[in-house]
Amino acid sequence: MRLDLSGSSSKSWPMADAHSSGETTADIVIVGGGMAGLTAALAFGTAGLSVVLVDRSPVRAVLDAAFDGRTAALALGSQRVLDGLDAWEGMAADAEPIREIRVSDGGSPLFLHYDHREVGDEPLGYIVENRHIRRALHERLAACPSVRLIAPASVADLAREGSFAQARLEDGRIVQARLAVAADGRDSPLRQAAGIPVTAWAYPQTGIVCTVRHEKPHRGIAHERFLPAGPLAMLPMRGNLSSVVWTERRERAPHLMGLDEAAFAAEIAHRFGPSLGALEVVGGRWSYPLALCHADRYAAPRLALVGDAAHAIHPIAGQGFNLGLRDVAALAETVVDTARLGLDFGGLETLRAYERWRRFDSVALAAATDILNRLFSNDVAPIRLARDLGLAAVNRAPPLRRVFMRHAMGLVGDLPRLARGEPL
Repeated sequence: MRLDLSGSSSKSWPMADAHSSGETTADIVIVGGGMAGLTAALAFGTAGLSVVLVDRSPVRAVLDAAFDGRTAALALGSQRVLDGLDAWEGMAADAEPIREIRVSDGGSPLFLHYDHREVGDEPLGYIVENRHIRRALHERLAACPSVRLIAPASVADLAREGSFAQARLEDGRIVQARLAVAADGRDSPLRQAAGIPVTAWAYPQTGIVCTVRHEKPHRGIAHERFLPAGPLAMLPMRGNLSSVVWTERRERAPHLMGLDEAAFAAEIAHRFGPSLGALEVVGGRWSYPLALCHADRYAAPRLALVGDAAHAIHPIAGQGFNLGLRDVAALAETVVDTARLGLDFGGLETLRAYERWRRFDSVALAAATDILNRLFSNDVAPIRLARDLGLAAVNRAPPLRRVFMRHAMGLVGDLPRLARGEPL
């Protein structure tokens, strides 16, 4: 059976019959068809490994505009990963370059300003709606014969013994592979079943997401305004549109979500200010509980964790998906290089190498976003003065500012080849 992607493309890609039975063998089985899982399937598949991707949601549902209203702030390094997998072309027309970033603290006159021209000709990154990323990845996978999708389907259990991982689906089908990859989200059932502990806590905040049309052009400037309840980001999209990522106190969020469109837009304008002129909400609005979750290990025998299954962080800097893409690129490079040597790419030694590679970046970013959220989500006068002076000090120190800019662009650290713009 082959699946027509709801008219979004003339292409289709192999999909298992929901009523078929028996056993499927592959090099890798990936559980979770979100953006991290799709990218992982593409990375392994284009490198020549056979992949089975299992996802609980129908493809038509995840490609629907109502499925996910969020946008991704893709760092330049992340754009290079997607470009290296030939997926960027399918979303580039819907991507808006980030040319500047302006960070401010409420109504303070002190701020931090990043301009891409200080570090080269390329933008700092891109804003792309998640639905366009998903669509482009699905379309790219349609041309990858070594990847097979089984959806909608759920994994009942995963046995990891000897040289294989064996996923048993709820309908009785079996997928056997050398390596299982958990890309099944923050509450990852595969991680829990493997007995991997996590460090986790819920923030007393809710993330609210919507799109606004504004009177004045955004000029490619991404704004992050820190407020006592949490940050409000205004992220430039194509045309005179911006994505609003609004962190609000958890107890206040239901009231705000229940407002009519005019009152809801007025609340955003009150917090953001008049710099973009009149605001109008376009389309739906979504809300998400915010939490931090970090797995004690990213690997177990025949199992690797990527994306939110390994670490979910506060959206204060928009780095969650970027972190997951670096996971995917690093795991793909580690596994593919081992496979090319004819060695056991699903063995624990290989997976521990991936874990060591990714741990520092993940822990450092999780800690940094948590500290920033706690530092800025309050209105204590001495703390407010100290952080405003800190923003101003960085803004007046070009060398330090350029270092922070390169970090935001995902161009610092021990980067995988794909993130450096090199072939896998």
